[in-house]
Amino acid sequence: MIENEMDEKRPVILAGLDRQNDDFDYQMEELANLVEANHMDPVATVTQKLDRPNPGTYFGKGKVEALKEAVDYYQVDMVVTNDELTPSQIRNLEAGTGVTVIDRTALILDIFASRAKTKVAKLQVEIAQLQYQLPRLRTSMNVRLDQQTGGNGGSFTSRGAGETKLEMNRRHIEHQIGELRKELAEIEADDATRRARREKENIKNVALIGYTNAGKSTIMNALVRRFGENQDKTVFQADMLFATLETSVRKLNLPDKQSFLLSDTVGFVSHLPHGLVAAFKATLAEAASADLLVQVVDYSDPNYKEMMKTTADTLKEIGVGDIPMIVVYNKADKCEDVPYPEREGDDLILSAPEESSQDMLLDAIRQHIFSDLIEKTVLIPFDQGQVVSELNDQATVLSTEYVENGTQMQVILTPTQLGRFEKYVID
Repeated sequence: MIENEMDEKRPVILAGLDRQNDDFDYQMEELANLVEANHMDPVATVTQKLDRPNPGTYFGKGKVEALKEAVDYYQVDMVVTNDELTPSQIRNLEAGTGVTVIDRTALILDIFASRAKTKVAKLQVEIAQLQYQLPRLRTSMNVRLDQQTGGNGGSFTSRGAGETKLEMNRRHIEHQIGELRKELAEIEADDATRRARREKENIKNVALIGYTNAGKSTIMNALVRRFGENQDKTVFQADMLFATLETSVRKLNLPDKQSFLLSDTVGFVSHLPHGLVAAFKATLAEAASADLLVQVVDYSDPNYKEMMKTTADTLKEIGVGDIPMIVVYNKADKCEDVPYPEREGDDLILSAPEESSQDMLLDAIRQHIFSDLIEKTVLIPFDQGQVVSELNDQATVLSTEYVENGTQMQVILTPTQLGRFEKYVID
């Protein structure tokens, strides 16, 4: 949709309507960040205070002229709007300014398309792009839509070339969407089978969620390097919006023999296109099935409260409801006069790269997902040494003593483990 030369940023003008909302400045700042994430340079911003967009031109007539003057002055060839535009608004704005006009939705779709790496992410983005294109189909400039009527007093007697071409394009795109959804459904079914297998194994799942670039991947990588079953299987991280589009799941094995799965999910952004929210429900399925959510917040960003609202709204939209949540106020090292690591209930203030912060987070996670652990005393006959080995490998062993009738152990067990070793319990 948008092509950029990687060696030089493309200058663009930002445009937005101020509807007297409290978060307008935040939205425009976020739009600038999205533009920069797509290797563009926002050289100017044009705004107008209106209660609602002009149905034909988005801006009022005078502001369209001012936008044209800005385009000429800054010598740009693209305008990016903060709102999703109708096809006629895009068409009329392009006619009024003489340059390409894209909206926020098209911008986000383009970023996602350039960042998608896995099969699932590519399918999800392609579906969302086609859904965006569908209502924006239009016939060639050479074909008049009034060709659809015949000569009998203008009655609808035959289909003209314009309508035929339009319907053919529409059917083709709808067919593409259907085929892509089938392919995605097959992958989703495989993922659902894997999740069901994990649930049967009774291993807990913790999902990192939150606004894009809040530090989720940093937390994931730090914990994987310390406790990962495969410590070299870190995820990509970078100081950019939407560095991660895929959900990555890693198994962590803690020193006390307890294990859990940690999921790093795609980041959120305000006004995420509905097509992307729907397409990415598969990616966010790990969050929907998690035993615990860890919301990661960039505490150093002055707009962090708006980002938290974005996260809450997105979770509601994808149907994630009553799952326990820890809130991690990350990047405290970038804040002035903020002590860390600090914890008050399920709110943590920390800096993800530091081990003391990681330990505090792990303690909070433990208290939630391992709250059902049970301390028991077991007595294992000497001729069943394999049971002792299993307990040493799988459970938290507090003490071991050799008594007359066998090996007596003080252990911490999960409910599943208790069921397996219950016949050996003496206290």
